[in-house]
Amino acid sequence: MGAVKSKRMPRAVREQQMLDAAVRTFGQRGYMAASMDEIAELAGVSKPLVYLYLNSKEDLFTACIRREAKALTEAVRAGVRRELPADRQLWDGLRAFFTHTAQHPDAWSVLHLQARTHGEPFAAEVTAMREEIVAFVTGLIVVAAREAHRDPDLPEREVAGLAEALVGAAESLAAWANATPGISARQAAATLMNFAWAGLGNLMDGHPWSPPEPVHEAIG
Repeated sequence: MGAVKSKRMPRAVREQQMLDAAVRTFGQRGYMAASMDEIAELAGVSKPLVYLYLNSKEDLFTACIRREAKALTEAVRAGVRRELPADRQLWDGLRAFFTHTAQHPDAWSVLHLQARTHGEPFAAEVTAMREEIVAFVTGLIVVAAREAHRDPDLPEREVAGLAEALVGAAESLAAWANATPGISARQAAATLMNFAWAGLGNLMDGHPWSPPEPVHEAIG
């Protein structure tokens, strides 16, 4: 009976099982070390069936990246409620990000470590995800500036730089939190929120930090 049920399983369901197995294997073993035999065994299917559904190891890895990137961006967007104040929106977005990466450490390993180090096609997939998140965070910072009623017209380049810095910090902190026992998603989000919002608050209040003037030595 079990074999009959397996054969009648919808293709979409079986494909997700293969992707689940692949994400776990790639995330824990690394792209180069992972084998299609391992993935097929973990998914409970034959290796030829994996190739039939997903063509090659490269295509399988790409499918994993796309699925996990979509899941992460959707989680961040779903975590933010636009009717809340700007600081709450940023906090909720960070908490959603760290919660998702903590709950799916293998997926985060695939996105943050594996995809970036095994060739341009894979890295390009992650870059597209990152650009979407940066654009979303840029929007949150613009909302914060307008809400403060002090600097509603921050230079576009400065806002983009702040968003890039914040996303980069979140990525590094997520990797650190996943590798450090006892660090919760809430703690990671609070750490970055304290770091980021203190600086953003000063900027909105019209007190940006300025570098010191260069010292010119007198020419004798």
